[in-house]
Parts: sequence; structure tokens; C-alpha cells
Amino acid sequence: MRTTLDTKCRLCRTEGTKLFLKGARCFSSKCPIEKKGAVRPGMHGLKRTKKLSDYAIQLRAKQQAKRYYGGLLETQFRNYYDKAKLMKGLVGQNLLSLLERRLDNAVFMAGLALSRSHARSLVSHKKILVNGKVLNIPSYSVKIDDVLTLSPKIIEKSGDLLKLSDKDFKSPEWIEVNKTKYSAKINSLPVVDASISGININLIIEYYSR
Repeated sequence: MRTTLDTKCRLCRTEGTKLFLKGARCFSSKCPIEKKGAVRPGMHGLKRTKKLSDYAIQLRAKQQAKRYYGGLLETQFRNYYDKAKLMKGLVGQNLLSLLERRLDNAVFMAGLALSRSHARSLVSHKKILVNGKVLNIPSYSVKIDDVLTLSPKIIEKSGDLLKLSDKDFKSPEWIEVNKTKYSAKINSLPVVDASISGININLIIEYYSR
């Protein structure tokens, strides 16, 4: 499995925004962006004021989206873009919908994991059931009426620590969560508001349209 040498917090600082890669820490005062602001990593982080080219801005938007959705490889992300172009409707909305429908993302959005990386780990280690069957493919695209269930061993070990257990937790409209059974049902295909994640989908389209 691919790994990255950068820590998750450094990735957020590089992109200048929270990517929510470390679960509860991202919502606490321990988050580096909360403490120091969006200062880029490195000893010259405060001095990096060089104006970026159009290409660099587009590249950063694409990198931010890849990291936001759990550190996708370039080939994976490009394949999603190519698939989005072949679908009916707006390319940007199609692309975001495809990314949201990834199994690891759906598990995270349903509150069954602390972060997208945690969700990917749960899926890869066969701790997530889809329609009652083990599925260990994080990139699986969830469908309407799919039911996602957390492994009983994980519920027993760390169920109280999951986002699902928070009183204030709310799942997106396209996912119906059953907190007592630690399960979630896909009610509809996601319609994503890019402004929530801070992703500039237009810049990504410009990047791949060069």
C-alpha cells in the first residue's frame, strides 16, 4: 500500500486549509492550523509570498482534492475525471459525486470511522460489511440501497469513540444512519457542495483541460 513521508498535519498546512485527515484532532485546539494559522511547513513558511502561476494554482487545487479524499493516486484521480466527462450533467458535479461515493468516504461520512484514512484502513482490513458481506475495496462505488455495517469487533473495541456516537453528529442527507446498529443506508446519490470542503472544482477542470 502506498504511504507518504509527510505527516497529515503538514499536508493541511501545505494546502493552507483543513483536510480533516486526523479525525477528532482536526476539531480540537491541537490542530496546527488552529494554533498557528495556515503557515506552510518549513523554516521559510512565513516568507513564501511568491505569486503562483495559473498552472501552480490549478495544481494546488487538484492536490488538495486528492488529499481531502484520502490521498488518492494521480492515476485514480484522473480516472475519476475521465469517467465524470462521460456522464450526463456537469463534469465538476459528476466528479465530486464519484469521489463522495467511494466506500471509504461513505464510511467516514456515516460516522463509522474517525477519518477517511481510518475508514480506508477499516475497509482494507475487512471490518466493513456491505449488504451483509465483507468488502475490502476502498474505491468501491456505493449504490442506492447499499447498507454499510461496522464489524462487531470494532463496535466492541472503539464504538464509543466514533463520530457516530457524538450527540451532535449529523450524516449527510444521502446517508441514513442507524446509531444503535452502527450501520448506514445509502438513500440517494450525493449532491455535493464544493464550498463545504473548500475544493475549487473549476480549477481542477482547467488543470485537466490544458
